[in-house]
Order: sequence, then structure tokens, then C-alpha cells
Amino acid sequence: MTAQPRDVQIYQIAAGTTVMRCRSWNRLRFEIEYALERGTTANSYLIQADRTALVDPPGESFCEMFVTALERHIDLYQLNFVILGHINPNRAATLKILLGRLPDITVICSNPVALALKDLLPEASPRVRVIRSSDDRLDLGQGHELQFVPIPTPRYPGGLATFDPYAQVLYSDKLFGAHRCDDAVFDLGWEALLDDRRYYFDCLFASGTRQVLAALDRLEAIPFQVLAPGHGPVVRYSARELFHSYRQWSQAQTAQDLSVALIYASAYGNTATIAQALARGITKSGVAVEAINAEHADPEEIKAAVEQSAGFLMGSPTLGGHAPTQMQTALGIVLSTASKSQPAGVFGSFGWSGEAIDLLERKLKDGGYSLAFEPIRVKFKPTDVTLKYCEEVGTDFAQGLKKAKRAKQPRTPASGVEQAIGRIVGSLGVVTAHQGEVSSAMLASWISQASFTPPGFTVAVAKDRAIESLMYPGSSFVLNILAEGKHLGPMKHFLKPFSPGEDRFQEIDIDVADHGAPILKDAIAYLDCTVAQRMECGDHWLVYATVNAGQVLDSDAKTAVHFRQTGTHY
Repeated sequence: MTAQPRDVQIYQIAAGTTVMRCRSWNRLRFEIEYALERGTTANSYLIQADRTALVDPPGESFCEMFVTALERHIDLYQLNFVILGHINPNRAATLKILLGRLPDITVICSNPVALALKDLLPEASPRVRVIRSSDDRLDLGQGHELQFVPIPTPRYPGGLATFDPYAQVLYSDKLFGAHRCDDAVFDLGWEALLDDRRYYFDCLFASGTRQVLAALDRLEAIPFQVLAPGHGPVVRYSARELFHSYRQWSQAQTAQDLSVALIYASAYGNTATIAQALARGITKSGVAVEAINAEHADPEEIKAAVEQSAGFLMGSPTLGGHAPTQMQTALGIVLSTASKSQPAGVFGSFGWSGEAIDLLERKLKDGGYSLAFEPIRVKFKPTDVTLKYCEEVGTDFAQGLKKAKRAKQPRTPASGVEQAIGRIVGSLGVVTAHQGEVSSAMLASWISQASFTPPGFTVAVAKDRAIESLMYPGSSFVLNILAEGKHLGPMKHFLKPFSPGEDRFQEIDIDVADHGAPILKDAIAYLDCTVAQRMECGDHWLVYATVNAGQVLDSDAKTAVHFRQTGTHY
């Protein structure tokens, strides 16, 4: 993507209400939620009446240009309140500058955010007004009497939504956002934004759907016309549709018959990012995740999540050579609650040492639990490669749970329908993709030409495939078509289970496309493609791709075709 400067886009979205969109086309990866690499906007909102409130100032990376733009837009001394939908070290850095410039400003936030500010920004505490319930109000005058709704989730335990009845705008902070940077202030086109919105939900909220559903229940009766999220376009044209999609997506997760308890604490956000990547790998495999932030959960909540789960993961930072007290408490609850048959996993981040990870590993092993993977130890901030590795670990963990469940179920003969579906045949190929420092591949047999102009085809990709996250609209990949009689070697290689992070192309003779995806020299032909659309189809994504280039490598060979006896597996 061509580098473009960051800027601040300012636009009036309702009466007395302005959005300030800090835009970056180049801030492509910050956490796994940014992995579609379409840039982002950090949205802040000004409500101006007799008094003025700033809702959700941006993080530190946008701070300087935001404050400069704010000063040009208003007299800074008109600012009376800063409303925080959540807090983290990045946002605290911007808040520190605002407090330094404006000694009389009041910070409006939830109690968990107020407690976090005591550590992140102690000087803010005397100027904090804590929202205790949904009955609390903030009257800015001229009809702008703001209402507040707590919307905590495991990742954002201090979540707070703000509603302005006069403008009918609901400031939803992290909910209903998307990471996409362009010139459109509002949501122009449901289908055009659906992939970004769904991916954002899957990354941030699929592991906390119980809390998301509770938040939606609290927000249901609010007569909003506009949703004002912290990222992406302001939602004017599909507000209720997106609201109900969040409910449908959440209910689909809670309906899964297997779940994993994901228990963690996070001092600086790095352990939470690892947890997020693990959860993404688990949920995309059709297994639910019950994420528990141990710093804000009560013992009964942890106990219930473990009892209802098929397996559990525990993650901790290391602070002063120890695990946080909350994680030690959670560990005690797990050891007294979890069945020894439940597979477990350990992860964490650290600065100079990793004693907390060692503690979790040792105590679980001594307690008779089996670890499904080697503990994940991340020094400082996880890289893109590390996050992809964690996602694949999560997928493997979920697949292990599903395999164990199938092993307990009696086998039944294939039905007539299943046998008939199995008679549908497809060409055998290997799909390869590359993005940043990550490459992946999969054997594919559900392939079919779909269009003449432009030349295009469809390929079905199981949701739990590692390559799935590299195949969103705009992504490039290569389809390598295998030759009859020469397909068994590549087929055997790409069918074998790869461990997370393992090089799929070791000992494979390849060339490389311009975008980095491998081209198999043993293929009969290859097609260089771009994903145009994708559609959710049960446990698969149906990807429609257009062909940019291609070549036949062996004109005498015939295409290998895959025959099946049943339609229930490949």
C-alpha cells in the first residue's frame, strides 16, 4: 500500500456534535484485530453546548496531531469534560497532556477505569467523576443531557457507552467499530463493510459474547439513530442492522457445544493480545471461548467457566518476578475445579523474566494436568509472526477437543445423501498465500470456475484453516493445480498436520510470485489471483477470486481429480 500521511478529518455528524477522525493508512498492524491491513481511524467526538465534552480521545500515536487539530477547531479552554469509554496506557498518555493543559477539566469514567487511572495517571484521580449506574447524568445544556451505560467485556472491563438523547447518538467506544481507513465518514454500503465489521467482532468480542449480549440487552431500549464507535465509519445507515448482527454473531458463539475457558491477566496489554490471538484460533474452529479477565472476575465466575469448559488456558504477565495476585487466586480455583481430563495450556508475556509462566506450568503439571502445547513465552510485545503462531495454537487446541469428542461418539454408516454428495468431484490444487512475514498453504479440492469475464473461480476454505486469515477481499494468493499421477507427493505433504508456525514449504521446490506467494514447480499450472468476495457457508468460507496471471507448466499432463466416498469429509 502506498504510504500516505496521517491526518485528522473533522465533520459534523449531528446537532452540536462533531467527529474528529485521526486517520492512518499505514498503521496496518497493532494487534490481531488490525490484520486485514486496511489502516484505521481513531474516532473522538466533541459535544458542544453550554459546556463541552470530548468523548474518547485517541491513543498516544495520534496524540500530537489530535491536540493540534483540536486547538484549531475550538478554544481549548472551552473543554469541560473528557469521557472515557475505556482506558489503556496509550490513551492515558493523551489524557495526561490534556490534564496538563487544562487544570479544571473533569474526567468522566467507570469505576474500573478510575481504579486503573490511579496506577496509569495518579494525578488524574482528584479530577475523576465516577459513573456508578445507568441513572447517572451529565447535563451539558441545550438539551444535551448525557446518559451512561456500563458495557464491560473481558478485554475492556471498564467499558462505558454514552448516549445523547438530543442528537440520538450512542457513543459505543469499542463496540460496532471496524479498522478501515478511507474518506467516508459514514457507513456507505452494508456489504462493502461487512468483512471488516465481522473480522473486528471475531477478534475483539467473539471470546466474550456473554458480556456482549448483556451489553446489547442494556442498550436495546435506547432510541439511538446513530452509532458512534471508536474506530471506522460513523454508523448512520445501518445502525439497527449492525446492532442485531452483533446479537446474531454472539448467539452463534454461545450455541457451540464445546467451550474453552481462557483465564488471564495483563499488565500492559501484551498478555491480553496473546489471549486474543489464541481466542481467534479457537473460535474460528467452531469452539466457543469464555474469556475471563482475572483482574475483574469473581471466584464463582471463574469456577463456572472452568466447570462448563472442555479445556482451559491460563495466561499471566510477570511482575516483579511473580504472577499477579489475581492469577494466583485463579490458579487455585482452577486446580480445585478442573477435571484432570481437561487439556490445558499456558501463555504469557514478560520483560526480563518469565517466572509467572513457569509457575503456571509447574503447578498444572504437578496437579496432574496435561498441557496440549509448550508454554507460549513472549518477551515484550508479540510480533505478527508470534500472533499468527498463537492463532494456529488456538486452532490446534480446538481441533483436539473436537477430535476427542468425535472419538466418544459411535460411528454411523454414511446416508444415501452423504454418499451422493461425495460423488461431486473437484480438481486437486494447492493454495498458497503470503503476507508480511507469514506464509501458508492448504490442499484444496472444492474448486470451480465461476466467471468468464473477468476470469474467476471459487474455492472453499474451511474456517479453521490457518490460511483462512490471509484470504480476505483484496488479498493475493496462488492456486497451484496438481497433475494426475504426480499428485500423491504434494497431496501427502500438504495433508499432513503442520505444527503451529511450521514452514509449509520446507523441501518443496518453489518459485515466488511478485506478492510473495509460493508457486509449486511440480504443478501442472498456476493462477495468480486476488480475492474479490467471500461468503460464509456453514463451516467454510466460499472465496471468489479473479485471475490476474497464470501459466501452464506441463501441457501434456492431466489435472488430478479428487474422488470421495462420502460428503462428510474430504
